[in-house]
Amino acid sequence: MATRQTTGTRAKDTDRNNTCQILDSALGDGQLSLDEHRTRVASATTAATLGDLQSLVEDLQNANAPVQLPNLKKPSPFKSSGAGAGWGMRAAVAGVLVVLGIAIGWGLYGNTPSPLNFTSDPGAKSDGIPAKVLTPPRQLHSLGGLTGLFEQMKAKFGDTTGYDLTIYADYASLERQDPTEPRRTLRYSYRGGWDDPSDTSTSSDAKVVDLAQFDIPNLVGLVRGAPEALGINPAEVETTYIDIKSNSDMTAPPGSIEISIYVSPKFGNSGYIELNGDGTTKRMSYPSP
Repeated sequence: MATRQTTGTRAKDTDRNNTCQILDSALGDGQLSLDEHRTRVASATTAATLGDLQSLVEDLQNANAPVQLPNLKKPSPFKSSGAGAGWGMRAAVAGVLVVLGIAIGWGLYGNTPSPLNFTSDPGAKSDGIPAKVLTPPRQLHSLGGLTGLFEQMKAKFGDTTGYDLTIYADYASLERQDPTEPRRTLRYSYRGGWDDPSDTSTSSDAKVVDLAQFDIPNLVGLVRGAPEALGINPAEVETTYIDIKSNSDMTAPPGSIEISIYVSPKFGNSGYIELNGDGTTKRMSYPSP
């Protein structure tokens, strides 16, 4: 018999997708800003439990959202009034497994007269295995970080194409066509590696383009100069992110891209710069007074 879900219940892709739909609805009716929406969507795509997802929408008025999350109860340490006996049995089984594990470990690696003799730690033996340190790109708005991000895309997907790529300072979000079902869009989150995808939706006019068809050093320089270009004090910048997608200009060459650089200060309004893929400026949207 199915039991009621709790805050500790592991989330499924459908739960994450439902949460993203609620966040989309909140963005549409003005409850969330664009920055808040992007941050929460990124968190939803990597959420592990239903409680994690619930915390992203619990402050929203979502009665009119297209979907609703389930009502959750807090996890209970006992399943029934006989839980005490169940815990006793579990403790007994755990004790047997501990003793068995000690015996097996001593048989494989022990160098003492008995498994309960701890005068010499078998784990202290040298095994000759060197440490392997993973060094994925993390500072994504740098030359090495942005270059490394696209290298990771090629390693993961075989190319650098997609509908949309949003790049924050330390993580990114990518929307790509499902290779097994072209009518479906998948969203991938990057945090040192490309995580498992979740279903998402994209606009009807979205196009698959090569998202890497721009000069990386030039864009890095434009990102670093964006606050001053928009009249925002660099010392007061809270968030900067890059968005890359197909060019909305109907006269632009097919398959070309446009790049937007968004800058949000700690106080005051945000602004953005919109560029063509060749780095030429399409629009400067200065913060409103």
